[in-house]
Amino acid sequence: MSIIAEITLIAVVVSVACSLPGVFLVLRGTTMVSDAITHTVLLGIVLAFFITQDLNSPFLIIGATFMGVFTVWVIEALQRTKLLGDDAAIGIVFPLFFSVAIILITRYTGDIHLDQDTVLMGELAFAPFRRLTFFGVDIGARAFITMVIILLINAGFIALFYKELKVTTFDAAFAAAVGFSPILIYYGLMTLVSLTAVGAYDSVGSILVVGFMVGPGLTAYLLTNELKKMIGGTVLIAVINSIVGVRLAFILDSSIAGMIAVITGIVCFLAFTFSPTKGLIRNLLNRRKRQKKFDEKVKNVY
Repeated sequence: MSIIAEITLIAVVVSVACSLPGVFLVLRGTTMVSDAITHTVLLGIVLAFFITQDLNSPFLIIGATFMGVFTVWVIEALQRTKLLGDDAAIGIVFPLFFSVAIILITRYTGDIHLDQDTVLMGELAFAPFRRLTFFGVDIGARAFITMVIILLINAGFIALFYKELKVTTFDAAFAAAVGFSPILIYYGLMTLVSLTAVGAYDSVGSILVVGFMVGPGLTAYLLTNELKKMIGGTVLIAVINSIVGVRLAFILDSSIAGMIAVITGIVCFLAFTFSPTKGLIRNLLNRRKRQKKFDEKVKNVY
């Protein structure tokens, strides 16, 4: 397999794995919480590294995932005080944890391969060269294997708890009344977001992973009103964005993850503008039509 093909395959898997939990982040209106998680899990990685002193240790993923869930708990605890708004709580928590992580990296990890450029931006171009071996046998790129496992976990969680996710997303009060636990499902989803963010760090970094999570889901939301179609559309859009982004990145000699994020933003903006049901143009036409009917009624009255 060529390097470009392998990079494209890794990009597709990363994009799809990120986009699946993103569907429910968009529907729940918690996309900014995901932004906080994708930044603060870095502190979990750093703290776990200080304990294990091994960048390949699975405890880094475990520590980062727990930090993401802890971030959600701290944000909700601040929100429950009613002293801070939702956005203010997020704006306090994630810069604090993220800044502590950056300070620890720059101060204590200068002699190892854990630097702020890597965690901020990631680099898909290097992903095929970081191989995973099992008993001396090369089984593939580490990023690809990791993200395939995370993709299967995400897909399995959504398939297994589809009914619970659907009910708690659209009517949490009804879900609680019929015996579902909105809190448990919510924290399960946030755990997936944390795990996915950690897995995607090597490839796309902490900044761009938010776009990978939110962009395809938001685009699909603008194009359909059915949850199953939205999930399928999200996956398809994530795949297309990745393929186009990788190709353009090689043509323009630019950041691969950055180009995919740009394509994601452009596609989302096109859906926002031209969606036949929720698009800006459709809304303007509907508003003009309503205004015209109103003017006609007023004219008939007088």
